[in-house]
Amino acid sequence: MAKRTIIFLALGVALAAASPSLAKPLSYILPDDSSAFRPGPGVEAAQKNCAACHSADYISIQPPNKGSVFWDAEVQKMIKVYHAPIDQNDVKSISEYLAKTY
Repeated sequence: MAKRTIIFLALGVALAAASPSLAKPLSYILPDDSSAFRPGPGVEAAQKNCAACHSADYISIQPPNKGSVFWDAEVQKMIKVYHAPIDQNDVKSISEYLAKTY
C-alpha cells in the first residue's frame, strides 16, 4: 500500500508541475472589419461608442427595419446588461441613428 501512495503522490506532483505549461495564454490576430458603419446623422456617436466593443458587422446582421423601439432597447441592453461604456450624451443619437439607418 505504501508503494501505491508514493506512486500516486509522484504522479500528482508531476501533473501539478506540468499544468502551468499546459495553460499558456493564447494570442491571435483579429481579422479586418468587413463592413463600416453606414453614413447618416449620428454615425460619429455610433463609431465612438459601439465600435469600442464590436464591429459594424454586428449591427449589420441584426434584423432590418426594426425601428426605434427595438434600437432603444438594444442600446439600453448594451449599457445595462453588458456594461458598455456608452456616453450618456450619445444614447439618443445612437438609437436614432440605428433606427433610421438600419
